[in-house]
This record gives sequence, structure tokens and C-alpha cells, in this order.
Amino acid sequence: MKIDEDLGLDREDAFQTDDEENRAERVCCHVEDDTESDFTFPSRNSSNNCIGANNSKWPQSYRKSMDMLKGTTPQSLSFLKRSGATGSMGSSSCNNDEFSLGTPLIFDTILDEEVHTPILLTSEQSVSVNGSIPSEKQCSFTQALINGINVLSGIGLLTTPYAVKEGGWLSLTLLIIFGIIACYTGVLLKRCLESSPGLQTYPDIGQAAFGVAGRLMISVILYAELYAACVEYVIMMSDNLSMIFPTTNIHFAEIYLDAPQVFAIIGTLIILPTVWLRDLSLLSYISVGGVGASILMVLCLLWVGVDQVGFHRGGTAVNLANLPISVGIYSFCYAGHSIFPNIYSSMREPSLFPFVLIGSFMFCWTVCTGVAISGFLIFGDSVESQFTLNMPMKFLASKIAVCTVVIITVSKYALTLTPIALSLEELVSSTWFRSYGVSILIRTALVISTLVVAMTVPFFAFVMALAGSLLAMLITIIFPCACYLSILGDRLNKLQITACICIAVLGLVIACLGTYSSIIRIVGRLD
Repeated sequence: MKIDEDLGLDREDAFQTDDEENRAERVCCHVEDDTESDFTFPSRNSSNNCIGANNSKWPQSYRKSMDMLKGTTPQSLSFLKRSGATGSMGSSSCNNDEFSLGTPLIFDTILDEEVHTPILLTSEQSVSVNGSIPSEKQCSFTQALINGINVLSGIGLLTTPYAVKEGGWLSLTLLIIFGIIACYTGVLLKRCLESSPGLQTYPDIGQAAFGVAGRLMISVILYAELYAACVEYVIMMSDNLSMIFPTTNIHFAEIYLDAPQVFAIIGTLIILPTVWLRDLSLLSYISVGGVGASILMVLCLLWVGVDQVGFHRGGTAVNLANLPISVGIYSFCYAGHSIFPNIYSSMREPSLFPFVLIGSFMFCWTVCTGVAISGFLIFGDSVESQFTLNMPMKFLASKIAVCTVVIITVSKYALTLTPIALSLEELVSSTWFRSYGVSILIRTALVISTLVVAMTVPFFAFVMALAGSLLAMLITIIFPCACYLSILGDRLNKLQITACICIAVLGLVIACLGTYSSIIRIVGRLD
């Protein structure tokens, strides 16, 4: 039996493009067509993991687009030069082999060492756009740790004092509990990746666990999480710029726009050209500064507290009615699992990945807890959804913090939106896809849609709580446990199975409560 009959692959004539990754795929197919073997790919659920030869893989662009969000090895993206529907994006610093939805992702048996599979990468497959040959695993432990910290150093930091206001001081215990659970589920993803050499990304794990439906469901939720982050960026930019220029407004005919609305539009116009860029490497380098930006904002907060405003006691021990809002915000702070598989796959020493997770989560917990305590002691019950909104603009530290927020927003927006745009571009027919005008149209429509949503529900903390409860809880807590049980369930002991089930059920309950509370608060504000 030929290999291509087992895999259902016949991609040589599928895409006739100049993209080097497609050429590599065609080289791979030539090898397969010319090689006779009785080799088969057994899988845990081959009926679910295999589909027909004419089905294209989606999303193809996931790994490379998410690699840009890691930080230390930014990618060069030339979307205007793309052709075909492969979703490839130029050179990558990590191993970028891809496989179709028709390829089984889990091997139940260990293959004989003497069997030589014809799908191994050739030297031609490894050549990147600029002619260099990237190594498969070139990220050191230090780079991986910085990448992990950069992923977790997000905008949730700004809202942790507000989370203390909503849930009370004891809600901070949930921050460390969720940190421990999120770190553990990150390790579960690592074990899933180790179950088969073909798994490299979160959608791959979803397909291995639940077939094509699992891949699609996880991909859609991951992209929804990125979209929610883009909406938050627009709200954050408008709120902070309106603090600098509070009297700005537009009154034309029957239309009145206040300062936040005006700056939401202005900020979107500033961001829009960045999503059209051919090369996002500059933005990726700036985005690496997310760790430094987080530290800088913490220092500015402490500067204002120690030198200007002072610290004051206050607050309640616990507020059960608003606790689900705090839980959603804390969950959002740990939303990095969409990129953790990419970091693991890029490491020279994957065995050190658990220590990367531990270091990253310890840094995130330390910074978030410090900001939560300091911010609430400084501003008390008057603390806003972003602590920068409470900082008096007459102080230099306040201006530095606000400017830092705006710069990070501009740099991260395009990097966050690009994976969504690329996934949508894959769905466009090849004839339309060859036109860069269609790419610009898709990206512009996405940017405008985030502006509309941000202006409709401009409630930073509640939108974050909703995204954290509904999306981050699924990606961070529930799906890792479910995939782990599905892929490796027959190899686990009763304690491991019980722990995964308990964590998943706890995550589901919290997700339901947090989602309901967030929606109620948003609807209440709209009324």
C-alpha cells in the first residue's frame, strides 16, 4: 500500500504557487508517490482524525502567526506576496512542518526503528524565504522563559486592583490557586504534545483528542480570545487618551461623541495601517517590551503611591456577589495556553518546559499580586477598571504610564489581529486570495468591527471578565484536561483521572457563573 493511499494526500497539483513551503510540500509528495511501503499510521481515533484527500487543513497559518506573539524571535510577514491558500508566512525560527487534517495525529504503537518514513523533512523543505536554513529547535531555556513571561504580561495587569475591589481581599487567594492550576494544565498540554511527534500546536492537540471537530472548535475559541483582546486594546487606548485630553468632543448635527468615543476612532485610525504592514517584525520587537512595560507601569504606580498619593487601608474581606467578576479577570491574566505549545515545540531542550511554565507563572503572579495590592491601597474603592485612569495626569509618572499603555496597545494590536485575518484569508477561494486587496479588505473589516464592539460595550473590566470566564477558562482549564483524558486516558491512574475531572468540572462551574455575572453587569450598564 502506498503512503499516499493511507494519508489521502495528493497535494502536488493542489496549489501551483511560488511559496517555498508549498514547494516543500510538493517535494514531500513526490517522495511519497515514489516510495512503496506497507507502513500505516494507526491512531487512537483514525476515523475522526482522517478525512478525505480533497479537504484542506484549517487553520494552516496558526503556528507561524502565533509565533509572532512569543516575542524573542519575531517573524517576517509579507502577506501581500502570499499566493495560494496555504497560509504560509515567510521564514520562521522554529520547525514549521505542517500536516493536513487527513493525517492521523496519534500513534498507538511505537514504530520499528528500521522503518524509514518518507515524510521526513528534506533540506529543501527547511529553506526559508531568505535562503537560510532554520534549525528545528533553536530556542534556549532563557529565550523560552522570556517568551512565556511576555505572553503572560498582558493587559490583565491593569485590572487586578479593580478585581480586589469587586471580590475583596480574599479573592487574591484565587489568583494563586488559578496560577497553580493553569501551570498544571500547561504541563498537561506538554504531555499531549509528547504523545505523538506530529503534534505541535493547540489545534493539533484538539484534533488528536476529538478529531476534526475538536481542531475546529479549539481554533475558533482561540481566535475569539484574540478578537476579545483586540476589543480590549481599543477600549484601553480610548480610555487612557481621554484621560490626557478629557475635554475633547465632537458635536456635528445630531451626532455627539465624547472623549472616549473620539479617541476610540482616532486610535483605530492610527492602528489600521499597522495591520496592512508587509513586515511585522518591528512590531514584534516592540511587543517583546511587554515585560519591560509591565515593570515600568508597576514602578510608575509605586512612584505615585509613595511620592504623591500615599497608601490607605480599606476594602472588604470578601464580596461573594461580585466574586465571579474577579475570577474572570484573574483567569484572563493567565490566558497564555494558546501559545505555550508553540514555545514547547521551539525549545532545544523540551524537557525544561515545565520550569519555563513555573518561572513564567511565578513572575505573572508576583507582578499581578503586587499591582493588585498596591493599586487598591493607593486608590481604594474609587479604583477604576484600569489603575492608570486613577493616576493624576499632573504627575510625570502618570504620563509615563499612560504613554506606555498606548505604545504597547499600538504594537500588539496588529500582532494579535493577524492570526485571525490569516485564518479568514485561508477560507477565501484561491482566485480571490491572490489579490492583496482582498487581504486589506478583510483586515480593515476586522479592525472596524473591533471598533464597533468597543464603542458598543466600552466596559473594560466587564469585557475582560466575560472573555476570561467564557474563553480563557475553556482554553486554560477545561480543554487541556479534556484533551489529556481523551489522548492519554488509558495510560493514567485513577488519581490523575480524578484530578483532571475535578479541575474540568470546577472550571466549567466557574465559567458559567462568571459568564452569567459578566453579561448581567454589561447589560446593566447598557441600560
